[in-house]
Amino acid sequence: MVIGRDKEIVELNRLYSSHQAQFVAIYGRRRVGKTFLVDEVFKGRITFRHAGLSPVETDNKKDLLREQLRNFYYSLLRQGMKKSKIPSSWLEAFFLLETYLEKIDNGKRQLVFLDELPWMDTPRSGFMTALESFWNGWGCHRDNFMLVVCGSATSWMQDKLVNNHGGLYDRLTYEIKLSPFTLKECEQYFKAANVQMSRYDITQCYMSIGGIPYYLGYFQTGKSFAQNIDNMFFDAGARLTGEYDRLFTSVFTRPDDVKRIVECLSARNYGFTRNEISDITKLSNNGNLTKMLYALIASDFVVKYVPFGHSKREEYYKLVDPFCIFYIRFVLNNSKTDKTFWIHNENTPVIVSWRGIAFENVCLSHIKQIKHALGIDGVASSQSSWALKGDDEHKGAQIDLLIDRADHVLNLCEVKFYSDDFTVDKDYYRKLQYRQKLLSDRLPKRTAIHQTLVTTYGLKYNEYSGIFQNVVTLEDLFAI
Repeated sequence: MVIGRDKEIVELNRLYSSHQAQFVAIYGRRRVGKTFLVDEVFKGRITFRHAGLSPVETDNKKDLLREQLRNFYYSLLRQGMKKSKIPSSWLEAFFLLETYLEKIDNGKRQLVFLDELPWMDTPRSGFMTALESFWNGWGCHRDNFMLVVCGSATSWMQDKLVNNHGGLYDRLTYEIKLSPFTLKECEQYFKAANVQMSRYDITQCYMSIGGIPYYLGYFQTGKSFAQNIDNMFFDAGARLTGEYDRLFTSVFTRPDDVKRIVECLSARNYGFTRNEISDITKLSNNGNLTKMLYALIASDFVVKYVPFGHSKREEYYKLVDPFCIFYIRFVLNNSKTDKTFWIHNENTPVIVSWRGIAFENVCLSHIKQIKHALGIDGVASSQSSWALKGDDEHKGAQIDLLIDRADHVLNLCEVKFYSDDFTVDKDYYRKLQYRQKLLSDRLPKRTAIHQTLVTTYGLKYNEYSGIFQNVVTLEDLFAI
C-alpha cells in the first residue's frame, strides 16, 4: 500500500500509458521510498530492472567498474538473456541490454528501471557516455520504451541528469524529487500499520526521525513512543545504530568531511555562515566546501537562508534533517547510554529543551500547513528566524519563526511544544511586547505585525492571551 504520493502515482501512470518514449528521473534523500514507489506503481510491468552496487559494501573496491559490470550482466541473465560474456565497458553493457530488449519486443510498453544510478558511475568508468548513447541512439527513438532511473545522491542526479549540459541536455521527460512524508502522511502510515499513536507522539516521531517511511517502518504496534525510540536507538543491537554513518558513506564522495559540516551545524539551531563553518571544521573555504554544502542542501539535510533583516550576502546554513539532529545530540559519542534511555529521561530538561527546538524545525517543514491555517495559501512569502544581539541599550531577542508576506503583514510566530494548552502570563506578555517593539522599529511603517502562536493543543484564554491574533495547533499541521 502506497501512502501519499498521489500526484507522483498519477504522473507515473500517465507517462507509462503514453505512446512515446519516456525518460524519468526520481531522486530524494536515502530511505525516502523511491524504490518502493516504483515497485508498487509498476508492479508486474517492469521489463528489466537493475540496482547499482553500493561502493561501501562492495568487496572488490579496487575494481568497482568490473564489479558493477558483472552485476549488470547477472541482472540480464536473471531476467532472461542467454549467456554471453561479461561486458568490459558500459557501452558494451548497454548494447547487451538493447539487443535483449529488441529480441523480446512484442510491441507493448517496455519499462527499464535502473536503481541507485549514481553508484554505477564509478571514477573513469565512461558510464555517462554510455547512458547518453543508450538513450540518444536507441531509447528515445522507440515509442514503447520507458526508462526510469533512481538515485539517493541527489546532487549527482541534479548535476548529471536534471541540469546536464552535455549529451543528456534537456533529455529527461519528467523528474520527481520525492520528499519525506508530512505529519498527515505519517499518521496515515501508522494507521495502515496498526500502530496506535496520538498526534502528540506522532509529532515527536517526526521530531526524532523525520517523515522517512523506512524509519517509520521500525515502529512496533503495542509499544509506546518512548519504547520504540529506545528499541531503535539505544537498545542492544538497535536497528538504527549504524544508519548515521551509512547515510553519508553511501551518498557523499567525501563522507567524513560532510559529517564534520553536519556536526558543526548541529551545535546551533539557527546555523552558521560559510566562513564560520570553515573556521570551526578547519575545512578550506574553497570549491570543495561549496560542493559539499550544495550536496547537503540538494539532499534536504541542510537549508540555506538569509535571516530576516540581514543583507543577501549574509547567508546561513542550517541543519534541518531531524534524524541527524537527534542522532548527534543523543546517540553519537554516547557509548554509556542505557538501553532504556528515553523512558528514563523523557521528562528531563535536556529532552524538554530538545522538543522545543525540534518542534521549530517541524513547523519550518510545514509552512504550507501553517499558511493554510492562516488563510494565506496564495500569498507569496518567505520564512526565517530572527535574532538581535544585546548591547548596552537593549536586551537581546530571538524569534523562532517569521513569515514575511507580500501583503505587507509579518507573522511573528512563537513556537511552543506543550502537553496542554499554552498559558501566557504577565512576564511572558511583556516579553512578547518587547520583541514586537524591537521588530517594529526595524520595519517599514506600512508593515503590520501579527503575533501568532504555533503550539500543540491551543491557547488558554486569560487577560494576556489577546496578544496573539492567530493560533495554529497540531490539528492544523495535520490538516493537509
